[in-house]
Amino acid sequence: MIHQFKNNGYNIVMDVNSGSVHVVDDLVYDVVGPAEQPIARGVRDLDAVTAEVEEKLAASWSHEQVREAVSEVMELAEAGSLYTEDIYEGYIDQFKNRKTVVKALCLHIAHDCNLACRYCFAEEGEYHGRRALMSFEVGKKALDFLVKNSGNRINLEVDFFGGEPLMNWQVVKDLVAYGRSLEEPFHKKFRFTLTTNGVLLDDGVLEFVNREMSNVVLSIDGRKEVHDRMRPFRGGQGSYDLIVPKFQKVAESRDQMNYYVRGTYTHNNLDFSRDVEHLADLGFEQISVEPVVADPKEPYALREEDLPKLMEEYDRLAAGLVKRQKEGRGVNFFHFMIDLSGGPCVAKRLSGCGSGTEYLAVTPWGDFYPCHQFVGNEKFLMGNVDEGIVRQDLVDEFKCCNVYSKEKCRNCFAKFYCSGGCAANSYNNHGNINDAYDLGCELQKKRVECAIMMKAALADEEG
Repeated sequence: MIHQFKNNGYNIVMDVNSGSVHVVDDLVYDVVGPAEQPIARGVRDLDAVTAEVEEKLAASWSHEQVREAVSEVMELAEAGSLYTEDIYEGYIDQFKNRKTVVKALCLHIAHDCNLACRYCFAEEGEYHGRRALMSFEVGKKALDFLVKNSGNRINLEVDFFGGEPLMNWQVVKDLVAYGRSLEEPFHKKFRFTLTTNGVLLDDGVLEFVNREMSNVVLSIDGRKEVHDRMRPFRGGQGSYDLIVPKFQKVAESRDQMNYYVRGTYTHNNLDFSRDVEHLADLGFEQISVEPVVADPKEPYALREEDLPKLMEEYDRLAAGLVKRQKEGRGVNFFHFMIDLSGGPCVAKRLSGCGSGTEYLAVTPWGDFYPCHQFVGNEKFLMGNVDEGIVRQDLVDEFKCCNVYSKEKCRNCFAKFYCSGGCAANSYNNHGNINDAYDLGCELQKKRVECAIMMKAALADEEG
């Protein structure tokens, strides 16, 4: 399978199954598509393939030009970097039957929040239920469960999530200390992450975070008017002015590494590339700004008619980030970070985040769900910290969720980059974890194209 696209002046050809990416001239770009069918049929005679290609092309190139381009394309095919076969689908039965271990937990340390973000899927931290703070005892049992069910895996991940985790800060600190106490006797290494809105962030918190947290996620949506509109306090006043200097201090104290400022764009700021630029101009070098996923009835929800504008914004953002990089002012934009040298392992490429199998969310009272976005939906209650996993059928269902179980993904060029997308978004839009969130898919495909274009542009600069 090949995918061809043009972006910011680059002609790009992707060979989906091998992961090879080619930046080509206009002639080869025109030839690649028509040459696929005869080469796939096993035709190896240069003149025969050229004749078949010429039949499908408009008379915009001479015979000798087409013949030369076909020769180049055939060489790429022979080298295994064009028109390659899918070697992964045959692996799927082995993949489904693989033994999985739990390697990550999302601890809902606080089902409560001091902000009233308008798009919050957690309903101001309540997750369709009651306000609650996780006790140390529940968190301790969760870490014990993780160690017990992690098999031979050494590196374990724990994200302190909410609501707002800093509203239960002492328990966070106590659980980090408990996790550290488990490392040596069980031959494990915990990697802790904190996600915070920054309201309660102070020097004491920052000192602890910098000592103990491998990563920290800082929630900010971009420009002041955008952020304050969607992330106000419950009284309606904005939070931008309070958190920005705190977040800048976090970024500098961590040497601009091992953190993200993480925003959400909505129908209200379709020009979101300007929010990314604003965050970069504030001095942040690790940035993620992601599309809102919301009930279509909400006024801030993204709509299908927004797609052309959003596509333009991603192109604009990609070109702007290339320019910044060339000027020595580069930043990392999470959704444009892509590995063309090999990428994640096969299991990761096929199944993504591992929700419901390798990754679980834990409520303040100790219930297990496949991930934070399923919390509160009793259909997906998998067990608890006292009994462990009691819904093996759910584990099996999520284990079988992959790019080949989703019809929309099987023939998609981006499938090995997005790994089939988010199971929760699929369920919330279609009632089925093996479907795909269509609007999100279109945006993901565009992000993959932009990311590859950026690689080409920066490689061109280095060359």
